[in-house]
Amino acid sequence: MQNNDNKFDLDLQFGQIIESRLQKILASKGKIEIKTERDVWKRTGNFAIEIECRGKPSGLTTTQADWWIHAFYNTNENEIEFAFLFQVKKLKKYIETNYTQQVYGGDDNLSKLVIIPISEQWKILTT
Repeated sequence: MQNNDNKFDLDLQFGQIIESRLQKILASKGKIEIKTERDVWKRTGNFAIEIECRGKPSGLTTTQADWWIHAFYNTNENEIEFAFLFQVKKLKKYIETNYTQQVYGGDDNLSKLVIIPISEQWKILTT
């Protein structure tokens, strides 16, 4: 958005408000859980959320966090390519509503996982 003098000061003001809110989230407002997805996402277009390990609730099921960051790491480049930031309550609701089938994976296939297409992240955000 711009005003009549062709400057983007109105957009800048909005951006500064959002930056401030994100800084509060990342700095101290609520707990954050960060999970990292390594390389498989590039081949499959999916990301995995752990809900159980060794027959016991874990991961998203037991998190005390308010926010869930899912980072997508590229080992070839040795860097994070991108990340999603979800409210935990929305992520849980989305999974409970849309994913009744799980798979096993992780170390020795001991973790029960929900596999979500990266393209569906927008649906989670609007749950």
